[in-house]
Amino acid sequence: MTGIRRIRWLVFLTGLPATLCALYLLYQSPWSALSKVTLAIFLVLWWLGLAASILGRLAFSLRTLLNLILGLNEGDFSFRGHTTRETGAYGQIVTEINRLTENLMTQRLGALEATTLLRKVMTEIDAAVFTFDESERLCLVNRAGERLLDKPAEQIIGRAASDLGLGECLKGEAHRTLEWSFPDTSGRWGLSRSVFREEGRGHQLLVLSNLSAALREEERAAWQRLLRVLGHELNNSLAPIRSIADNLQRRMVEPDPGNDWREDATEGIRVIAARAEALSRFMEAYSRLARLPKPTFSSVEVEPLVARAASLEPRIPVEVVPGPPLRIRADEGQIEQVLINLLKNAADAVSETGGPVRIGWRNGQKNMEITVEDGGTGLSGTNNLFVPFFTTKPGGSGIGLALSRQIAEAHSGELTLENRTDARGCIARLVLPLA
Repeated sequence: MTGIRRIRWLVFLTGLPATLCALYLLYQSPWSALSKVTLAIFLVLWWLGLAASILGRLAFSLRTLLNLILGLNEGDFSFRGHTTRETGAYGQIVTEINRLTENLMTQRLGALEATTLLRKVMTEIDAAVFTFDESERLCLVNRAGERLLDKPAEQIIGRAASDLGLGECLKGEAHRTLEWSFPDTSGRWGLSRSVFREEGRGHQLLVLSNLSAALREEERAAWQRLLRVLGHELNNSLAPIRSIADNLQRRMVEPDPGNDWREDATEGIRVIAARAEALSRFMEAYSRLARLPKPTFSSVEVEPLVARAASLEPRIPVEVVPGPPLRIRADEGQIEQVLINLLKNAADAVSETGGPVRIGWRNGQKNMEITVEDGGTGLSGTNNLFVPFFTTKPGGSGIGLALSRQIAEAHSGELTLENRTDARGCIARLVLPLA
């Protein structure tokens, strides 16, 4: 017996005892036979009508709920159930279904907008985007991917990655740079690959970005900066050498060079030698910056490293602020050189003010930070601090900070300089990953 049929029988049986009692009392009454039959027919019809009305109302409520659920199942969120006269459990059910419909409609609109935006982005971006299923067959490609393979999407969807020349891109490291050739272009490409699941099946998302143009532009800008620096330094040295050489040549060809020509020649040769020595120091500094070796990592204890670097500054006493016992994985010699450079700059900064120099360290979640504070005059500008060969100090090489940042980045860390906010002076922060 189904649930609806059982409910129907229960509704009819609920009114049966009362109807039988009423008929029995009517039968025992002293009324006429016609009156008894008439009232009996009325009682039976009233009972059957009331039961039918209850069943009709119940069926209407169930059909309403069914229509609302069918609308949700079909994705039609325009149906709503009226609850103005409904109370109790049925009214609460209809209210919750209406609320669920509103939420689903809002989510559907958000998903449609997000999908439209995603399609627009995929169409407009320059990076080629490919999606491959678990059999490494192409499922999705954007316009940049079509241009890269020189074929429309209709011809390449469903084909294997190996047939498209992308088989090697789905192997190896997920994020890397590679040299690759395609039908109409070749060069260096940035590869990014990730995995996602759709309908329970694994898919791979492959993004290829052409780095050649950006790298050429960066290379050109780097060469321009280098040539400007080299030209400036070479001109500073060669200009006085050329001028002094011309003066000495004129003096030597004069019929009567005078008695002081030997002094002028000696002074000129001295200036030429000094400028040549300065040019030699510049080229040596450039060679150091260009030939920085890769770090040799080992486990290094921070406290003795900081104490040793502080003891190597002979001009002023450096205050060491104790920190927690920490170890880092680093090239001890290179990190010590960075600390020496920072302490040297701090000592230079306080040479006029007489302020203190402090070095300390503290622990972070994944990194540790070494700070060098000075009580000098502070930084007048931070734009060119890490530009190679830029210096504001007489006789400075301009590679100390550039070399220090290069070492920090080779250790997956960073080096920053800024003016202090609590007092006059500057603070340098060297952030390195913990061992």
